[in-house]
Amino acid sequence: LGHECPLSLSSRLRTLCRLQRIQAHMMSSQVEPEVLLEKMGRAGVITMNRPKVLNALTMNMIQQIYRQLKQWENDSETDIVIIRGAGDKAFCAGGDIRVITEAGKVGDPLAQEFFREEYILNNAIGTCRKPYIALIDGITMGGGVGVSVHGRFRVATEKTTFAMPETAIGLFPDVGGGYFLPRLRGKLGLFLAMTGFRLKGRDVQRAGIATHFVESKKIPDLEKELVDLKFPSAEDITKVLDTYQAKVRHQGSPHKPVYQLFSSSSVEGIMQNLKADGSEFAKKQAETLSKMSPTSLKITYKQQQAGASLSLQDVLVMEYRLTQACMKGCDFYEGVRAVLVDKDQNPVWNPSRLEEVSDQRVDQCFLSLGEKDLTL
Repeated sequence: LGHECPLSLSSRLRTLCRLQRIQAHMMSSQVEPEVLLEKMGRAGVITMNRPKVLNALTMNMIQQIYRQLKQWENDSETDIVIIRGAGDKAFCAGGDIRVITEAGKVGDPLAQEFFREEYILNNAIGTCRKPYIALIDGITMGGGVGVSVHGRFRVATEKTTFAMPETAIGLFPDVGGGYFLPRLRGKLGLFLAMTGFRLKGRDVQRAGIATHFVESKKIPDLEKELVDLKFPSAEDITKVLDTYQAKVRHQGSPHKPVYQLFSSSSVEGIMQNLKADGSEFAKKQAETLSKMSPTSLKITYKQQQAGASLSLQDVLVMEYRLTQACMKGCDFYEGVRAVLVDKDQNPVWNPSRLEEVSDQRVDQCFLSLGEKDLTL
C-alpha cells in the first residue's frame, strides 16, 4: 500500500508470543466443537458453534466446513445443505480478525492461509451443485456474509443485521463483496461497501441480499419442514420458503435517493455529492466516510467497479491480492487497534486524506502475486 510498517525484532517476538498464546488458548478452551456437522434425513446441517464470540470464523471452522461441504456435494444420500449459527444473537459476525492481525504483524503464514482457505470455501459455496440454504438469523457481517450470500437461498429474519464494515478497519468488503455488491440495484452495493451501513430485517431481503424473509420464531418449523423433504429439488425448497414468505407484507426500499448519490467517477466526487445533498441522512454518510481509511475507500471503489464485470472466481483472485497488500500496509493494523482492541474509535490513517492516496498506489494493490496468487 506504499507504507509498510516494519516492526523491531523485539516487537515481532512479543507479537509472535502473543499469537502463540491466543492459538494455545483457542485449542485448550474448545470444550465444544467450533462447528457441528450433522446429517438430518437427506439434509446436511452445518452449525457454526461459537455463540460467545458471535460465531466468528476460525481457520479450523473454514477447513471443516469446506471438507464436509464437498463430501455432501458428492454424496447421493444428501440433497440439500443448511447452514446456521448457534445462539440467538448471530449467524456469523465475521472472521477471527484479531488472530489474523497478530499473524500479519510478524509475517506468520496464517495471514496468507486464512484468506486463501476462506475464499476457496466461498467459491465452493458459490459453485455447489446442491441447494445451499443459509439461515441468516442474527448478525451477519464480513466472513458470515461469505458463507451465506453465495448460496442459492438466503433466509433473513427481523433479527438479521447485515453489514460489510471493513473500510472502518483499513480493509475492504472481501469474501466476494466485489461480486455480489455491484450486482445490487443502482448504487446500493457501492453505498454498503464504502459506508458499512447496516441493513436490518426485511431490508436485507428487499435489497436482494436475502432471497426470503421469515419470522425468527418460525425458523425451527422451517428447518424441520426442509429436513423432512423427501428427495427435495430446488423447486421444492422454493415452494416451502415461499409459503413462509407469503405471510410477510412487502414494503418499499428505504434510502434510494441517498445511495444514488454514489454515482460518481471518484470517491472525492461521492463525498461532494453527499455534502451537496443537504439531507440529514446524506450528511451522516459523508461524516461516516470521513472516518474511514482513505486507502480502503479508494481500493473499495476500484474493487466494486472492476468486480461488476468479473466472475466470482476472478473476483476472489482479485480480492486475495488486495488482502495481501493490506497485510503489508499500516491501516489494517491501525484500524483493528482502534475499533477492536483499544476501542478508542480514533484510528490514525496513513495517508490521512483521500487526495494523498494516488491512483498508482491503488493500482499496485491489484497486481498479480505470481505463484502466490489464489488458485481456484
